Amino acid sequence: MATVSEAQVYVPAPAAGTRSQKLTLLALALGSFSIGTSEFASMGIIQLFSDSLGISVPEATNAITAYAFGVVIGAPLVTLAAARLNRRTLLLLLMGLFVVGNVLSAVASNLGFLMLARFISGLPQGAYFGAGAVVASYIVGPGQAGKAFAIVMTGLTVATIVGSPLATFLGQTIGWRETYLAVAAFSMLAFGAIWQWVPRTTALDGVPVIQEISALRKGQVWGVMLVASLGVASIFAVYTFIAPVVTDVVKLAPEMIPVALALFGLGMTAGNIYGGRLADLYPARGIVIGFGTALVILAALAVGGNNSWVFFPAMFGVGASMMAAIPTIQVRLTRVAPEAPSLMGAMNLASLNVANAVGAWAGSVTIAAGYGFLSAAWAGFAVTSAGLVIFGLTLLRRR
Repeated sequence: MATVSEAQVYVPAPAAGTRSQKLTLLALALGSFSIGTSEFASMGIIQLFSDSLGISVPEATNAITAYAFGVVIGAPLVTLAAARLNRRTLLLLLMGLFVVGNVLSAVASNLGFLMLARFISGLPQGAYFGAGAVVASYIVGPGQAGKAFAIVMTGLTVATIVGSPLATFLGQTIGWRETYLAVAAFSMLAFGAIWQWVPRTTALDGVPVIQEISALRKGQVWGVMLVASLGVASIFAVYTFIAPVVTDVVKLAPEMIPVALALFGLGMTAGNIYGGRLADLYPARGIVIGFGTALVILAALAVGGNNSWVFFPAMFGVGASMMAAIPTIQVRLTRVAPEAPSLMGAMNLASLNVANAVGAWAGSVTIAAGYGFLSAAWAGFAVTSAGLVIFGLTLLRRR
């Protein structure tokens, strides 16, 4: 089997666990923190830019969907175009493009311009997580692909605790345009951290394009991606409409929106940590436990989410259950196609952003039909159920 050498990806850097290697992992997390803040803050400020641009909230979800499509399209195309680049160089180029996209978002004058800017912002995301997973794997060592991916994802999940609520608060107090400018500024700090702390080594060199492309010929890769695209969609069906649920359904002040976002983020972080450990030990439990638990919580949210004592715990629970599944998805992809670790990491993120688009779309359909904002939880229940059923069928087929 033609694969990138084990030394390039999985053999840990010399003197593993040193301060320099911890700084490398921190640099990767700072980049994913910037990306996560930009992605999730858009959902927290959706009412602000919809009012500013004179459009409805369901229409405003097009900007969120455009970001997701940027990730979906950019994940394979950018990864393949940059297959031969050293992963450090690629990470720097991706963060530079991300800065440009967020600056353009800040100056958007209409929905079309904003959609284009969000699309550009989304292009680097999949490739960043793919390259970041390769660097993290090099740092943490063999047999810990789940842990490595969870480390890179940590920045994104922490963004939902700190970055997104702060960005939402900034949007409420200063303006939504300033939110995107602040993300761009922090992304420049992440760029500097990657420049300084990610090692310059040929062990992180790229691989031939044909080696990456070969992974896309495997049906199992597309099967795992389909499960992820449907199963994880519920997290976005709920998260996209947190702001109007807080104010219009639970009848709380807008100042409680960052609290709801932070609880969601705490759940995502807890689920990511647990899921990273679970993924390296068991081949399927993360998906079954994560999706199954999410279905129970989504049903409770849809029925009783107008009560704060149901709504807030459900925010934590949905985030935790969904994130518990994602490292397992990554490990399954890399085991199916070990010759293309960067592409598999990118395709995982592409799947998650297909889930983003599917979830936001499904929720907007039920809301636009007049079933209320909590109907988005039932929409999420439907797509996650589909993902879990498909995964169950694949397990039965393999047996």
